Amino acid sequence: MARMNDVDKGMYEAPMGMEELAADEPDLEIEIEDPEEVTIRAGGMEIEIDPDRMADDEFNTNLAEELDDADLAQLASDLMEGYEGDLSARKDWLDTYVEGLELLGLKLEDRSEPWEGACNVFHPLMTESLVKFQAETMTETFPAAGPVKTQIIGKETKETVEAAARVQENMNFQLTEKMVEYRPEHERMLWGLGLAGNAFKKVYYDPNLER
Repeated sequence: MARMNDVDKGMYEAPMGMEELAADEPDLEIEIEDPEEVTIRAGGMEIEIDPDRMADDEFNTNLAEELDDADLAQLASDLMEGYEGDLSARKDWLDTYVEGLELLGLKLEDRSEPWEGACNVFHPLMTESLVKFQAETMTETFPAAGPVKTQIIGKETKETVEAAARVQENMNFQLTEKMVEYRPEHERMLWGLGLAGNAFKKVYYDPNLER
């Protein structure tokens, strides 16, 4: 019988060695003697942050204020041209997506034909098929054990098998415990895949979340 405190625990714990690495990190001390100046001490290193110096640094200068109007106009023109080109290139995909929403009846609109307040769903089978596709694909691509599986290419040794197991465990820990937004975003992507026939996922580093 499962205890209540066990239910709240995640499926994946932090990988082995993470606690030791955190314990070895030097303590970070922040000292503020002057509101205009901040001193950070980490280990044997001391960093001073002076807001006035940063404001006068040429590296942080706003280049838009230094460029001629003609150069700024050319940059704006190139940016708009690139944006309109991207919009035109994916016009067919956008039209397919909008048409799919209309066929599913998910677009809110007041109808007066064939009678006032009539439902705009063409057939519930289309929505049912999309929901089934999303659910089954989600089960295959994001199982309960985690979405990441490793495969060793080449000769298997004890070291490579252990390394593959560590990578798989760590990645599943990141995607199921740390990146809590990964699963709902993946589900939303699969909905668009079933609706329009293709979908895109962009992975990038978030400096705020530091991952």
